[in-house]
Amino acid sequence: MNKITNFLILSAVLFFSLIESANAARLKDIASIRGVRENQLIGYGIVVGLKGTGDGKNEFMSKSMVRMLDKLGMKLDNVDFSSKNVAAVIVTATMPAFGKAGNPIDINVSAIGEASSLQGGTLLQTPLRAANEQVFAVAQGSIVIGGDGKDSHTTAGRIPNGATIERDMTADFSSRKMYRLTLINPDFTTAARSVLTINKELGGLYASAKDSGTIDIITPFAYENRGVELLATIESIEINPDMKARVVVNEKTGTIVIGDKVKISRVAISHGALSVKVGDGKKGAEEKVAVLDSGVSVGELVQALNKLGVSPKDLITILQSIKSAGALHGELEVL
Repeated sequence: MNKITNFLILSAVLFFSLIESANAARLKDIASIRGVRENQLIGYGIVVGLKGTGDGKNEFMSKSMVRMLDKLGMKLDNVDFSSKNVAAVIVTATMPAFGKAGNPIDINVSAIGEASSLQGGTLLQTPLRAANEQVFAVAQGSIVIGGDGKDSHTTAGRIPNGATIERDMTADFSSRKMYRLTLINPDFTTAARSVLTINKELGGLYASAKDSGTIDIITPFAYENRGVELLATIESIEINPDMKARVVVNEKTGTIVIGDKVKISRVAISHGALSVKVGDGKKGAEEKVAVLDSGVSVGELVQALNKLGVSPKDLITILQSIKSAGALHGELEVL
């Protein structure tokens, strides 16, 4: 009897452990490290070599070409430069968090003038600046336009590896004494679980939650000057994130996304020829009737309504009415 009992207990523990691990997420997937982020770069450039699809006569394009040719040793005083083979563009790129000088990055090129197409064009050397106006990369190369049909968007394109990083991002993580994690979806329960799991993994009280979305971690003595190893250990920890009960409705597409923790109290619904009762009730003489138990989830309610042939638009109206009546326990977000 004891063997059977022990086997049942072990099976139950294993079963719930499997459920918990199935819902677990790595800390790196639900949180970010403060200071580790990408940086957006932008620049103004000139595309040449177009086949009559450029800007043509344009004031800022004319000034740009005169200034560029002046830097190349060609003096054009009081000349109104115009050409359909040239176009003004905005160049954008995203610099990785730890991008180093010499590394290539992809860039996007978009026309800002009257150019009808950038197909076959070549971007001339363009400095790319960050928000602090400092140049972090230089771009140049042949533009690639996606698609080959009539509906292709030809006024924007890409240049794979079209820019080269010119300077490193200054960030010293290996010798930090403290690191800060920021939860992507702030939640007190998730923050508390994360602190307990991190402290258990590190073997001490090194992590503490400042609020629902911020966790500070003091560098243990064993990881001093080894910040990379510390962060690698922390971000691989699995956490079971918690979330609020929420229903998200997109009225334009009729899409409804329902959290598994959303519940509905006892309520009766009448919508046209439809009648729905949640809680005590019996089927009546209505044309369409659904009777559900009290405490039913929104998912079960939607499933019952779908069986009755309720349209997405009516379904959204019903959910909004249930929320207004106070019977839907959770947030209702309408996009």
